[in-house]
Amino acid sequence: MFIISPIPGNLIPRGTEREPSDAELLAVEAEMPLVLAEVEHLDAYITLLDRVPSEIDMQRLRRTSNRVLAVRRDLANAAARRPAGGAA
Repeated sequence: MFIISPIPGNLIPRGTEREPSDAELLAVEAEMPLVLAEVEHLDAYITLLDRVPSEIDMQRLRRTSNRVLAVRRDLANAAARRPAGGAA
């Protein structure tokens, strides 16, 4: 049996720790609808793994799949509308 223990001295060099920037936080916030839609789709898929899917299960799976595609489309369209070079 192996015991996993932390490496002394941390993996991040001292003095380089930092908080996420405002731009990074905004990027995460912008992608959050996609993350939530993908989690819902995964949940619908997982429920089908151990049983025979009913018509309602298949409708839920299709609905969540369509939701993921719609959110991806919205994110792609939003990215296309933004000016190039990150200028606001």
